[in-house]
Amino acid sequence: MDSHGQYEQRVVWAVVGTGIGPLLLAATREGLVNVVFHATDAVRDNALERLATRLGSEPVEEPGSPLLAEPTRQLRAYFAGERHVFDLPLDWSLISGFNREVLRELARGVPFGTVVGYGDLAGRVGQPGAAQAVGMAMGANPLPVVVPCHRVVERGGGIGGFGGGVETKRRLLALEGVLPEPLF
Repeated sequence: MDSHGQYEQRVVWAVVGTGIGPLLLAATREGLVNVVFHATDAVRDNALERLATRLGSEPVEEPGSPLLAEPTRQLRAYFAGERHVFDLPLDWSLISGFNREVLRELARGVPFGTVVGYGDLAGRVGQPGAAQAVGMAMGANPLPVVVPCHRVVERGGGIGGFGGGVETKRRLLALEGVLPEPLF
């Protein structure tokens, strides 16, 4: 508790190696709150600074934390091809409004091995003309991979953009069988 008798937001983090490079995982008592691609030192430091500002608590590196054990286990199983559905508590506090609504629909309505168009996803949340806003929501996703923004593609069959880079998106879609594995 802090000096005002309030419970402080505890944020723990660790970097986990995956088939697409290191991911920073951060969690609170509510659940997994952030997944960050390409967690090199500079990227990690920027992400932790943003988390501290947004959540009002300095994140603590704690790879052995029980708050990170299950997210780490499930992500490793996903990258090993052994898990197709994440069953984790999620802390949605870094996202709100339309973006949260779109990401929740994505998480529950676009299963492993499938894709959806930006416009189609907009229609699913009752905003059929908001394809561009859906793209912005994907870019703001604090929980990529677990909330699978890589499964959102362009209407004409293009892969679309991706916060982790287009090559990372291709690799995730290949892992899920949507695209062929790269030849090299």
